[in-house]
Amino acid sequence: MKAIKKELEVIDKQLDKLVSNIAEWRQKRDLLLGAKGVGNVLTYTLMSELPELGKLNRKEIAALVGIAPMNRDSGSFQGKRYIRGGRHRVRTVLFVSIMSAIQCHPKLKPMYKRLVDAGKPKKVALIACMRKQLTILNTMVKNNTYWDENMA
Repeated sequence: MKAIKKELEVIDKQLDKLVSNIAEWRQKRDLLLGAKGVGNVLTYTLMSELPELGKLNRKEIAALVGIAPMNRDSGSFQGKRYIRGGRHRVRTVLFVSIMSAIQCHPKLKPMYKRLVDAGKPKKVALIACMRKQLTILNTMVKNNTYWDENMA
């Protein structure tokens, strides 16, 4: 375990150094890291697995990641909405990130609490918060603006 942890540290340092050498990547990394509740793992995952971040609208980016609600309707039958498809690596990292963010994020914590208090299942509330966080990050990258408590 110690050897693996040491190797991970070396890889993280190499990754930081490589990203720092390219101005566009460095700026995007700093922009994403400046957002509340976003760490290195989420930042590098978004940069590598989701290059479309900042180029698509909120509905398209949510569908691309697989966190947009899909309907299951046919004729007069109205089924439940569910999420599917998309980029599972990004979705997994977002899920882990949101578990931490709902504890302290100034916008996502009240949103999560409001949804759960309204009777939504906790997982549905988490997915809604994931979509909100992704939308905020997409808008920040699109407009090239840094995190602002009043903006989100």
